[in-house]
Amino acid sequence: METQKFPGDGVITGSGTVHGRPIFVFSQDFTVFGGSLSEAHAAKICRLMDRAVAAGAPLIGLNDSGGARIQEGVMSLSGYAEVFQRNVDASGVIPQISLIMGPCAGGAVYSPALTDFTFMMKGTSYMFLTGPDVVQSVTGEKVTQEQLGGAVTHTTKSGVASGMFDNDLEALSAVRELLTYLPSSSRDGYHVLPAAAAGYGEAIPCVDPVDRECPLLDTIVPPSETDPYDIKDVVETIVDEGKLFEIQPDFAKNIVIGFARMGGTSVGIVATQPAVLAGVLDIDASVKAARFVRFCDAFNIPLITLIDVPGFLPGTAQEYGGIIKHGAKLLYAYAEASVPKLAVITRKAYGGAYCVLSSKHLRGDVNLSWPTGQIAVMGSRGAVEIIYHGQEKGEMAKRVEEYDERFNAPFQAARAGYVDDVILPRETRRRLIMELGRLKNKRVVLPVRKHSNLPL
Repeated sequence: METQKFPGDGVITGSGTVHGRPIFVFSQDFTVFGGSLSEAHAAKICRLMDRAVAAGAPLIGLNDSGGARIQEGVMSLSGYAEVFQRNVDASGVIPQISLIMGPCAGGAVYSPALTDFTFMMKGTSYMFLTGPDVVQSVTGEKVTQEQLGGAVTHTTKSGVASGMFDNDLEALSAVRELLTYLPSSSRDGYHVLPAAAAGYGEAIPCVDPVDRECPLLDTIVPPSETDPYDIKDVVETIVDEGKLFEIQPDFAKNIVIGFARMGGTSVGIVATQPAVLAGVLDIDASVKAARFVRFCDAFNIPLITLIDVPGFLPGTAQEYGGIIKHGAKLLYAYAEASVPKLAVITRKAYGGAYCVLSSKHLRGDVNLSWPTGQIAVMGSRGAVEIIYHGQEKGEMAKRVEEYDERFNAPFQAARAGYVDDVILPRETRRRLIMELGRLKNKRVVLPVRKHSNLPL
């Protein structure tokens, strides 16, 4: 190896601007030793990461690596560990974004896994700890690269990737768009975030009227509580210009997360999706939303939660998979978040899922409900069957009617102070923007501690 010299040693590092704002970026070159990481290769990336943290600017990694450079032995492994340490140190300090531009194996996948967002391309991006040949030799299982670690696998099954694109240019363009929603670092307050593609970070006027009414929302919730509707229609109706930058759109579709703007201010959207599994919370949805909530909190991005949830998904598969612990992650994320937290109950808010999703009891700042809101332990029929078990059908029907009148409306929660106001759906956009303005200087004093212990 001492006789072989390649300019750059397989990685290009540098800085530049995106929409006028500084960023730091490294790009691995698969044509040089398969993009494998050497001691010098790692040192270049580490120096870049140190500069990004010091400057308080986003870090973008274009990953295309076969893993550790075998010829360098432990020196290559130590280089990976140095990179991982800096990923951890930068977490919650600056946004870290990874693009998988080719096959990444072994240690090359851990650094992207430690970053905030990971994007892949169909047919050209692969991520796996051990390749298909090793898998077959150890387990006897025959699997292709695409099946083992392709973009479809990691965006629909594992949840490792944040998004999937048809080609490199689409992915790079999406990253440029994503950056417009994010602050440069955690030192930036959310009230300085309003931005447009032409003016990164500038406080520009919102072209979408902040007092715009949304009459479509008055009829979007079906009369029957079991009929589905698309929560994305609600989101796109209330946010600026109907633009939602969705994160993990193909994974755990029963919950929707992403970035948007309200009155020009960047916000994080979390919305249960009644069109998929009735919007129920399961393991994947809980982990997906918890990670997103913690990112928004770390970078001072307000959270808006839209709620139509029947509860947590029952069944042995979920219980054996640890739904208790994974659901607690979402609860923990909301309870820990100190950014402005606004919630709107559009229809059902049942059981523990009501508590978990930005409720007043987890210090939600503003909790609103539409007149169609239903806040209770469970649905009326199930509740009545438990409370009045064994009574005649006619009597049961009467009890269901009584339960509906008492609990399947938001007014009891409003009387108790758990709902701040019952609003007309058409007023949702105006009200949320008004409340965001009132919360722009929110400050929370937290107990002094080394760090919290998230239920991992």
